[in-house]
Amino acid sequence: MNDLSKYIEHTLLKQDAKKEELKKLYDEAIENNFLGVCVNPVNVADAKKYLKDTDVKIVTVVGFPLGANRSDVKAFETQKAVEDGADEIDMVINVSKLKDKDYDFVKKDIETVKKACLDKPLKVILETDLLEKDEIKKACELCVEAKADFVKTSTGFVKNGIGAKTEDVKLMAQIVKPHGLRVKASAGIRDKEKAMSMIEAGADRLGTSSGVAIVS
Repeated sequence: MNDLSKYIEHTLLKQDAKKEELKKLYDEAIENNFLGVCVNPVNVADAKKYLKDTDVKIVTVVGFPLGANRSDVKAFETQKAVEDGADEIDMVINVSKLKDKDYDFVKKDIETVKKACLDKPLKVILETDLLEKDEIKKACELCVEAKADFVKTSTGFVKNGIGAKTEDVKLMAQIVKPHGLRVKASAGIRDKEKAMSMIEAGADRLGTSSGVAIVS
């Protein structure tokens, strides 16, 4: 692994995150040459301003963390995030509709957000802690059909959730990579060993709040 830092989206999505914590996140991203930062939508414009003279990407989340918003609301949120300077969008899938096998709804939900992304990459958070293996497989297939750019494991907000698991990342990679999609492993990645295991399983990106610990 020649540059682990370029896999990392340095993440701060806590609802009580203060301005100085966000500034620290941005500074750490610059110092460690991280690929990007992942922040809540309300912080995108400030992040863009702070990081404007760097190549650090601004990633944000929509329909977060439950994925249960209406599709048009997710799309509006996406549009505003792009206007504020977001480089990439991570949306949460509608887990309830997936479990109800309402696949048409799930696909259209992703397509609606993808359209609002314009030319920005869309990652679809599957929330793997809540899914059976066949549901992960189906969700990945729907992401392929809806022309998403990435599938992502987790929000990190499921109570008692494990987050990214190597077997899930491996399964996701097997399904989407032949179609040109990539994989983001997120939540529960706190050390270099776990980070490396995710990359070996097929992850192209790592969403983590422990980026500094991982690379140091």
